[in-house]
Amino acid sequence: MGLDDPVKWGFLSTADINDKLLPGADASPDLDVIAVASRDLERARAYADERGIERAYGSYDELFADPEIEAVYISLPNSMHVEWSIRALEAGKHVLCEKPLSRHREDVERAFDAAEQAGRILMEAFMYRHNPQTKRLVELVEGGAIGRLRLVRAAFSFPLADRTNVRLNAELEGGGLMDVGCYCVSGSRLLAGVPESVFGEQVAAQSGVDELFTGTLRFPGGVLAEIDCGLVLPVRDELEAIGEEGSVFLDDPWHCRQPVIEVRRDDGTERIELEPADSYRLQLENMSAGVRGESEPLLGREDALGQARAIEALYRSAEEGRSISL
Repeated sequence: MGLDDPVKWGFLSTADINDKLLPGADASPDLDVIAVASRDLERARAYADERGIERAYGSYDELFADPEIEAVYISLPNSMHVEWSIRALEAGKHVLCEKPLSRHREDVERAFDAAEQAGRILMEAFMYRHNPQTKRLVELVEGGAIGRLRLVRAAFSFPLADRTNVRLNAELEGGGLMDVGCYCVSGSRLLAGVPESVFGEQVAAQSGVDELFTGTLRFPGGVLAEIDCGLVLPVRDELEAIGEEGSVFLDDPWHCRQPVIEVRRDDGTERIELEPADSYRLQLENMSAGVRGESEPLLGREDALGQARAIEALYRSAEEGRSISL
């Protein structure tokens, strides 16, 4: 492929989240989604026809065998992320894997080892990290807008009415922390660094996964983070960085649909409004630029491993009822 040619993508599975990426992919000159794979060929064909995708495959391995496909997006259930990421990498494809890549740090290491051995890119799909709102948030905190950072508050929840949903399946590594709480962990780490210790509490659903989870993360420099997430709470998504001289508050930190940042100080509130941007498109374009060697992928091994370590420790803490050092 030439450097100016759009990167050709294939999607593994027909998951609902694909429809959040496809509009941005269609609008971007940097990439083309040319194939989709399902374990059911007829389903794949119907899906491809409905969305104007050129090729449909009845197995994931058939998609891997397509020599024109350069990168794949994996939106399979959590427990299948690492296995299929490695298989895609070994087949010579670059991989964008939906978050969370894994709750097990050893599996994350295996996946990135496979990427390194294959000479391919592997990136965990935290789309909010690519949004200008997130970049501006970091600039404000690091630039001293709130003084010394001391506390991060992060929340993400929604009510899951369908109790047969894959998010509640223990065998597929569902749960509130895995589904939405991972954003809270990511946002806390982005602002505060590498946690020294964590303490978690969970309430389990009948299936055994956490339907409600809270956690405290302690970071170097006297910084704490408080996170909460769940599948049995109202729709909530907030992120606040609190310093000794004020705070920065985001009402829509993860979806970034209405990007507004409030800088709150004793002398008043400054409201920073940003132009909306498609996080999913930016994520795909960042990955595609990496495939073409035009820029570095925003997220790599270090960030994915940091995520897995924190989530693994939070679950261990909740199970053992004690603080866990990282």
